[in-house]
Amino acid sequence: MNNESTLWTLASHFALLSLFAIGGANAAIPEMHRVAVDVMHWMSDRQFGDMYAISQISPGPNVIIVTLIGYHVAGITGALVATVAMTGPTCLFAFFIARVWDRFKDARWRIAIQAGLVPLSLGLMAASAYVVAGVVDRSVVTTAITVATAVIGYFTKINPIWAFALAGLIGLAGLL
Repeated sequence: MNNESTLWTLASHFALLSLFAIGGANAAIPEMHRVAVDVMHWMSDRQFGDMYAISQISPGPNVIIVTLIGYHVAGITGALVATVAMTGPTCLFAFFIARVWDRFKDARWRIAIQAGLVPLSLGLMAASAYVVAGVVDRSVVTTAITVATAVIGYFTKINPIWAFALAGLIGLAGLL
């Protein structure tokens, strides 16, 4: 695939994906993974998992994963194309829809749509967590760490950063 068609593929994929990423870029992780790893073979599961980790620890919006994928595929130009394609359509959509949306703040249809988007975005986020866990959990130890972190985060008031720190120490010790 030549560079021009690669850039077009990045642009068209992320532009379309941006319109369906209800809940932000993290909600689109399963589709990003499917295209980047399974369909286009731009990277391995491990590379995708690493990019996801970098995007989550980096300051700023989590849409950075799109930039990293674009950079991996086509350098600086790919990073710019993927980022603009992922953020441009939704910015324009939000700009124009927000004006209409505010006008109907008490309309029943608007309240129903907003109520329906909550479980939809939560489901997309859960699917993303499932895909990322499947990519990075390659042993009993990594799976146990993921499950323990989820349990700590859900059932206790302990900050999950402590579980992340412990997992980092386990990795540093070479036990993963």
